[in-house]
Amino acid sequence: MSEPVNDPVKKVAGNPITPAGYAALRARYDVLLGEERPKIVDIVSWAAGNGDRSENGDYIYGRKRLREIDRELSHLSRRMKAARVVDPAEQPNRDKVFFGARVTIADEDDEHRTVTIVGDDEADAGSGLIGWGSPLARALRGAGIGDLRTVRLPAGAKEWEVIEIAYD
Repeated sequence: MSEPVNDPVKKVAGNPITPAGYAALRARYDVLLGEERPKIVDIVSWAAGNGDRSENGDYIYGRKRLREIDRELSHLSRRMKAARVVDPAEQPNRDKVFFGARVTIADEDDEHRTVTIVGDDEADAGSGLIGWGSPLARALRGAGIGDLRTVRLPAGAKEWEVIEIAYD
């Protein structure tokens, strides 16, 4: 199911995702398909049996919600098919920043920040999870402890020093 990323130059192909991130996508898909969608189908069926559908709020809302659920199911299905599960624990080279690394960095003002590089589908900057394709993650790829990396941001370039690298 997962393969270690041995060649840092080769980059992670496809849509990399951690095992936990894939499990979260799968869980959301299963809830939508197995719980939410059947409930809405029952409501729409009941509402359709009540006669005039043009003014039936349950029917109109139910159909709209079904379309939303089907769209999300389709999106999740495409993301899961494109996903390549990469387990950070299997990373052989742990002194450099690659997919799945938890990295502590410091800027010019000695402000420390810890980020974990994860798949783009599981990124949550507020929780310190940055996507593999983000500018900061791209700049940090292949960096070792003590390396300086410049990140081009809309507000201008910012330099970060890698302080610590860990893999869960």
